[in-house]
Amino acid sequence: MAKYQRILVGLDLSEESSQVLEKAASLARAFEAEVSLVHAIEPLTFAYGGDIPMDLSEVQDQLQNQAKEQLQKAALALNIPAERQHVILGQPSSEIHRLAKELEADLIVIGSHGRHGLALLLGSTANGVLHGAKCDVLAVRVHIEEG
Repeated sequence: MAKYQRILVGLDLSEESSQVLEKAASLARAFEAEVSLVHAIEPLTFAYGGDIPMDLSEVQDQLQNQAKEQLQKAALALNIPAERQHVILGQPSSEIHRLAKELEADLIVIGSHGRHGLALLLGSTANGVLHGAKCDVLAVRVHIEEG
């Protein structure tokens, strides 16, 4: 088994992200690896393609600030310093690949919801990360908390 030194954890910042973080933390302890966190935000202009005749930059800034706050909270549990917390703007899987290369990550840990049907056909961030990564990828099956 490979000895991982740099683990990049992709989080969607949902309630289930804690399950991905727990798995990454246990791997980091086992390998004494450095952990970096990333959350990718797809630009609103990608999502709406200019169909909306308004400036979305203020909304985009608010989304990024909220994501930074949530990522900071997630990082507290693992004592991950600010320089290893990344909120990036762009297409999630390609931006995670880019950051993994930049950080020389040897493992990407990402959550997988295990969707079926249409969501499976359309693909997911986890699927995109898995198929384009230059390093190992661990897809953690997350379970939605019911209650």
